[in-house]
Amino acid sequence: MSAASNQSPAVAAPKSQKVEVGAYYFPGYHSEPRMDTYHPANWNEWQLMKDAKPRYPGHQQPKVPLWGYEDESDIKAMEKKIQAAADYNVDAFIFDWYDYDGPFLEKPLNQAFLKAKNRNKVKFALMWANHDWLNIMPRRAGEPEPLIFPGKVTNESFDRICDHVIKDYFSQPNYWKINGKPYFSIYDLGKLLESFGTTEATKAAFNRFRAKTIAAGFPGLDLNVVLWGNYVLPGESEPARYSRLVKVLGIDSATSYVWIHYAGMPTLETPYNDVFDRYIGAWDKIRDDISVPYYPNVSIGWDQSPRMAQDQEYSRFGVNTIGGNTPERFEEALRFTKNRLLQDPNGPRVITINSWNEWTEGSYLEPDTINKFGYLKAVKNVFGK
Repeated sequence: MSAASNQSPAVAAPKSQKVEVGAYYFPGYHSEPRMDTYHPANWNEWQLMKDAKPRYPGHQQPKVPLWGYEDESDIKAMEKKIQAAADYNVDAFIFDWYDYDGPFLEKPLNQAFLKAKNRNKVKFALMWANHDWLNIMPRRAGEPEPLIFPGKVTNESFDRICDHVIKDYFSQPNYWKINGKPYFSIYDLGKLLESFGTTEATKAAFNRFRAKTIAAGFPGLDLNVVLWGNYVLPGESEPARYSRLVKVLGIDSATSYVWIHYAGMPTLETPYNDVFDRYIGAWDKIRDDISVPYYPNVSIGWDQSPRMAQDQEYSRFGVNTIGGNTPERFEEALRFTKNRLLQDPNGPRVITINSWNEWTEGSYLEPDTINKFGYLKAVKNVFGK
C-alpha cells in the first residue's frame, strides 16, 4: 500500500462568508450626442425626474437627489459615487453597457469612472443591455413607440464587441472577476437568439468570446445571463426551460435584474414585501432548475411614472408601482438573501442590487432628500465588517 493511500481524503475548504455586492449602474444622467436627434440638446433623464409629479393619492414624487442633478460623466461627481459605494460596502458597479453599431452612453464609464483617482476602491463589470432602444422618454399612452436603435447584432458586430470589451475593460485592474474570471452579463438572451438565428450559432458566438478571453490571458469567462421571461429557441414553438437554455448554450452563471420580472405588481401600489415573497418563489424555481450558479437579486423599489407623459392620466398606462419600500424593509430583504446564500456551503457568494441609480425606475441606492443615505446604510448594516 502506498503512503498516499494512507492519507485522509482531501476536504474542500469551506466557501468564504464574504458575499460580494454588485449594484447595477444606469448611465442615463449625462448628455449623449446620439440622443440629440430625439430630444433637445444635452437632454438626459434628470429632466424626467424634474418634471415628475404625484400620479395618485399618496404617491411620492418627485424623488429628488440629495447630491443634486449632477452630470455623472464629470470625474468629481463619479469620485463621490465611488467613495460612497466603498464606504457603504458596495463592491462593484455593474454598468448597463450599450453598443448600437458603436458606443452609446459610455461617457460615465470611460471619461469618469476609469479616470477617477479613487477608482480602485470599487470594482466594475458590464451587463450588456442589448435590448431594442425605443423612443419612449416620455412614453405616451396610445401612441406608437418608434424603434431608434435595434438590439440585434451580426457575427461581425458581436466579435467587434467582444474584442472591445476584452481589450478595454477586462484588462483594467479593477474589473470584477469571479473565481478569477471576468464577469460579463447579457440582459436580453432572446435578442441574441434572434440575432444569430439558431441555438448552434449562438453557442458558437459564446465559445468565440470565451476563447478570445482565454487567449488574452484570463483563466476563462464568467458568461452570465439575466434570466427573465420566456425564451423560445429557434425552430421551436414552446418556451424552453431555463435548465435547457443554460446547458445548450454553455452559460456559466445566471442572475436577475429586478424583482418585477418575476413577481408582477397586481395593484396600483403593490406592497414591497409582497413582491419580495413572489420573487423568492421564482428564485426557488430557478435555483432548483439550473445547474450553474445563480446570483440572486435584491430590488429597492419600482416606479416608472417619471418616464410616463405627465399630462396624461396615469391609469392609461397600466403600469403599477411598489409601495412601502423603506430602507428598513430593504435591509430585511438583504439580510434574508445573504443568510440564504450562506446556508449553502457550496453555493455562490454574489448578490446583485437593483440599482445604484435607476432614478426614473424608482430603484436607487444614491441618497435622496427623504431617505438620505438610508438605503446605503442598509447595505452597510448587512455587509459591513
